[in-house]
Amino acid sequence: QVQLVESGGGLVQPGGSLKLSCLVSGIFFSRYTMEWYRQAPGKQRDLVASITPGDYTNYADSVKGRFTISRDNAKNTVYLQMNSLKPEDTAVYYCRAAMAYWGKGTLVTVSS
Repeated sequence: QVQLVESGGGLVQPGGSLKLSCLVSGIFFSRYTMEWYRQAPGKQRDLVASITPGDYTNYADSVKGRFTISRDNAKNTVYLQMNSLKPEDTAVYYCRAAMAYWGKGTLVTVSS
């Protein structure tokens, strides 16, 4: 059974930082592309960042230069370091594994 568990969300002030984690089990983690998505209230779920097995990364234009995706294959975990957060980054953040499996999400709220 494939499981993805996100953590690290919370309330942060504009300009602050958060680091999200996603622990994956049930698949051969190092073989698959990992992705972070986000969904704001009333909006569609959008891709934020992705990382391939070879550590090639890709980012949405809205987060380039502020967010960094990384992975630790020994820990079956993918991370999203988020810096210079803005109110428009407020959303539920989801990780996806192998372009098929989803976690339940973690809420990030950016507000003063």
